[in-house]
Amino acid sequence: MTAQRFRSFFLFLFLVVSLAGCCTAPPNGITQVATIDALLSGVYDGHMSLGDLRKAGDFGIGTFEGLDGEMILINGRFYQVRADGHVYEPANSIKTPFACVTRFKPNCQKQINHSLNSKQLEKEIDRLVPQPNQFCAILLHGTFSHVWTRSIPAQKKPYPTLVEATKTQSVFELSEVRGTLIGFRSPAFVKGINVPGYHLHFLADDRSSGGHVLDFEMSKGVLKIDSLHDWLHLYLPQESDAFGQADLTVDRSTELQAVEK
Repeated sequence: MTAQRFRSFFLFLFLVVSLAGCCTAPPNGITQVATIDALLSGVYDGHMSLGDLRKAGDFGIGTFEGLDGEMILINGRFYQVRADGHVYEPANSIKTPFACVTRFKPNCQKQINHSLNSKQLEKEIDRLVPQPNQFCAILLHGTFSHVWTRSIPAQKKPYPTLVEATKTQSVFELSEVRGTLIGFRSPAFVKGINVPGYHLHFLADDRSSGGHVLDFEMSKGVLKIDSLHDWLHLYLPQESDAFGQADLTVDRSTELQAVEK
């Protein structure tokens, strides 16, 4: 093989590997669409289809185009909890403005045989994974005496900020329900990109209810944790004027706390 052909072959191989890497998720990490601060500022146009997002993971949370409900991805299937309180299975063509997914492979499991609320769950996970800079994917399945969730109705342009949109949210109190709480614990250094701390969604076993978790009380269940090491594959919208022009220099920490809780 001549030197020229060798260089051409090496360049071709490099491009193949590089392009393949763009279409696959990191081996044990999170793939994320856009940033939380963009969502807070009102960038609700969808950037990636659910079909494409599913290629990056089988577990995750997020929202839908126009902020139309809460996303739960579990066991490879997407669910959409709308503001009417019902759970839908969205089409693969629907797009998301913000989502985080991974391939869930738990490396820690604990049986829960006592009452547990959201603050106690956080303390338990922090005890099991004491490194504050470690990402965790969290799955808690069992019986809940109460779960308080919310969902925001679809927004129309010109989009309001997320703080304004949450003023129209629907809040649900679910009682004596079996289901799954899923989400992520993220380190403080993701401020502006993702939600520092805990971000959790809920889906009932009978697919009758769910949403973004505000608080809960659990009676018993099983906690599974996947400690993630390869965050982050971050997809930034290339053809979105709204994202490209959003003011992401503003500190939106106070707004984030308001909309999360």
